[in-house]
Amino acid sequence: MIRLIFAVVLALAVAPATAREIAITFDDAPTNDTATFTGEERTKRLIAALKAAGIEQAAFFCVPRGRPAAELTRLNAYAAAGHIIANHSDTHRNLRSLPADEYLADIVAADAALKSFATFRPWFRFPFLAEGDTREKREAVRAGLRAMNYKQGYVTVDNYDWYLNTLANNARTTGQVVDEAALRDLYVETLIKAVEFYDAIAVKTLGRSPRHVLLLHENDLAALYIADLVGELRKRGWKIIGADLAYADPIADIMPDTQFLNQGRVAAIAHTKGMKPIELVHEEEDEAVLDGLFAARVVRTKP
Repeated sequence: MIRLIFAVVLALAVAPATAREIAITFDDAPTNDTATFTGEERTKRLIAALKAAGIEQAAFFCVPRGRPAAELTRLNAYAAAGHIIANHSDTHRNLRSLPADEYLADIVAADAALKSFATFRPWFRFPFLAEGDTREKREAVRAGLRAMNYKQGYVTVDNYDWYLNTLANNARTTGQVVDEAALRDLYVETLIKAVEFYDAIAVKTLGRSPRHVLLLHENDLAALYIADLVGELRKRGWKIIGADLAYADPIADIMPDTQFLNQGRVAAIAHTKGMKPIELVHEEEDEAVLDGLFAARVVRTKP
């Protein structure tokens, strides 16, 4: 009996008072075929995995690349499954290398292709999370988005899921043996570390855990392991919410006056409060670190 009481007290002591909340979002849809899946296979697997994980509303930030809505059949599948379609520009270029007017024209082109989808939201996510190389350019694009009645599709949790996906596909293409279980574990661990890292920064700088927005990409690792990631998040006390609810958090109205923006909204706010950039980037957002982890844990020598 004493042991049971102690166990209950301990569980209450370590459990969060309320569930922390996070929305799942994907960039770059529809991504091309790879060594692992065709685009169509990836979409089918991802939709099924999201359903199996009980995620009713993810958000896909899309890059039409000049294609009209009628040709974007994979996006129709996401919308039909109840997931949000949003704008990630038409050609995925970096604002640092473009004038503001040309960049805004690229957003308008994507809007024309995406706005007919039933689940479309006028949200824009900057490719590379890059808002330009000058304050003037940044403010010009922010003003242009407001004129279009667009909101920013910011993230609060950045990571390098895209790089792990590249490593996995390169390994498969070159005939290396990939330990799929080890790859799954590395993917989940890396993302969990990123979530906890940016949540800790939020609690330190905001005094609370906001409704987070996780940046993922519409890639093969997501299609393979999103259910594993969601399961681990829930084990750690996270509640998966829809993007509509996440973007109703008060930090949606905070527009940080800084050029340190490509680590997401939480890191940008923390930077305006005096934290240094080196403190705001997780160690596994480093390609050399991920190269080492992938080589040590995932790649196996052929028998």
